[in-house]
Amino acid sequence: MDSSGGSGNSPFPKWQIAMSVGAAGAIGLVGYWYLKSNRSPLFHRFRGTSEESVDEPSVSKSKAVETPFEKAQNYKAEGNSAFKNGKYDEAIRYYTQAIEICPADKINDIATFYQNRAAAYEQLKKWSAVIDDCSKAIELNPKYEKALFRRAKIRETIKDYENCLDDITCVCLLQGFQNQNALLMADRVLKQLGKIHAQEAMKSRKPIIPSKIYIQNYFASFSDDPVAKILLEVGEPLGQGELKGFLKAKLAFATGKYEEIIPACTEEINSSESDINYIVESLYLRATFYFLCGQFKEALLDLNNIIENEEYDYKIRVNALIKRASIYMQTEELQACQKDYETAIEIGPNIADVYHHRGQFKLLTEKIDEAREDFQKAVTLNPNFPIAYIQKLYGDYRYALQIQDMGLLFENMENFKKAIKKFPDCTECYLLFGQVLAEKQSFEEADDLYKQAQNVNPANPTILVHRGLLLLQWKNDIEGSVKLMREAIELDNKCEFAYETLGTIEVQRGNLLLAIELFNKAIELVRSEMEVVHLFSLRDAAASQLKVINQMGIKPQFGGI
Repeated sequence: MDSSGGSGNSPFPKWQIAMSVGAAGAIGLVGYWYLKSNRSPLFHRFRGTSEESVDEPSVSKSKAVETPFEKAQNYKAEGNSAFKNGKYDEAIRYYTQAIEICPADKINDIATFYQNRAAAYEQLKKWSAVIDDCSKAIELNPKYEKALFRRAKIRETIKDYENCLDDITCVCLLQGFQNQNALLMADRVLKQLGKIHAQEAMKSRKPIIPSKIYIQNYFASFSDDPVAKILLEVGEPLGQGELKGFLKAKLAFATGKYEEIIPACTEEINSSESDINYIVESLYLRATFYFLCGQFKEALLDLNNIIENEEYDYKIRVNALIKRASIYMQTEELQACQKDYETAIEIGPNIADVYHHRGQFKLLTEKIDEAREDFQKAVTLNPNFPIAYIQKLYGDYRYALQIQDMGLLFENMENFKKAIKKFPDCTECYLLFGQVLAEKQSFEEADDLYKQAQNVNPANPTILVHRGLLLLQWKNDIEGSVKLMREAIELDNKCEFAYETLGTIEVQRGNLLLAIELFNKAIELVRSEMEVVHLFSLRDAAASQLKVINQMGIKPQFGGI
């Protein structure tokens, strides 16, 4: 999460955006956003037998002369008995005898013998033997769920995540995504693969400047940014003569030529001219755009320079600490993040932005009481800052839900209405109240709020994505939802939130190749490694599902959301 709480081009963090959509543990496997409705939960009781069990023999009548198949079944029975008594080497010998003597046409039985022997090898931690025997069982019976699950488990143990994902995807497809153990394994493996792929991608990642609406939302999340005030102040015309350094960056900011800002600030910082007056402002602005482009290392160098120089304006140092805390949040260095907010409060105890942004951090870490205190402090210090005001109401809403206080919830709803009257030009007020109403299944009211938000800010693509999600939850209108999300992309081709959300819907519709393309586009646009990990997990899940469906002929589990 950045300081604006952005998610792609959204002014809110993802947990807020997705309040109307729930996600079960292994959502990544199919990229399936199931909505808060009357649907049954994704997880059900685990239908299979335990992972250490072996398949039991079928009952056969005894004869004076046993056939080879009957001998094989008896060896299997002996093996199962030895297995249950912890005699795994002995069990392996019996299963081997069963494999050797069983007629070749008894394919499923031979597959069972291999799977049982794999279970015994597993108890002895002979991983390669487990994989070999499971593979032989699967060759004989490609849809052998227990063998697939066991092989997946061992491949996870030895960190063979790519092949493990294919195995566990196959299990989930075969069992209609109702095996909780398989879903949990899929979730773990997708996260591990996501980290591996994200680390590789980040090495060659090219910085991308966000869209104009994203940058506007980001700067709007600060009510007392001294450098932003300089950028926005109207003074002498800047278009006369050749501009250099910070003044050139100021003109670039005003005209939306954001790609010129970092070079212009660098020119100011490296200049040896004696009349240069904007060194700290240039460091701060360059750090801000490094941050917005996802160049966290470069941003930290400039922010550290500002924070460590006590001669600089304390307001700039406080804002630099807020930005550095945001970087630490996105790189999951939570203690460092918390420390920067504490330092910022020590330096500027009466700056509302510190409490507002720390309040967002507290909400993300589920410290709702502390978040409410921070939001209240921010509003007390600056009662006319709409984003802090509406975030406070959202914190109050989360608290009322937590303690199940209906009176407080009713009061909260009335306060949201008052906030919209107080700040009629604030898009975030409409969006956040709309999400709250969607949670309450007051769909028509929520849609009205989103439409009002569009009237206030028709250039904001996030509003269209919210409306699309609402259509899914409200009317199960997949086509209408897809149309709105494509409109969002047309409005802003850098709206990562739209690509990601549309990708999840296309997975559910069975359009896996298109979904992978959408996830790849979102991966190019997000800024932090944490976000890249999440998107790679979705992409890898879709890719694995496509591979399994094509190679094994397993019927996909697609349908309406």
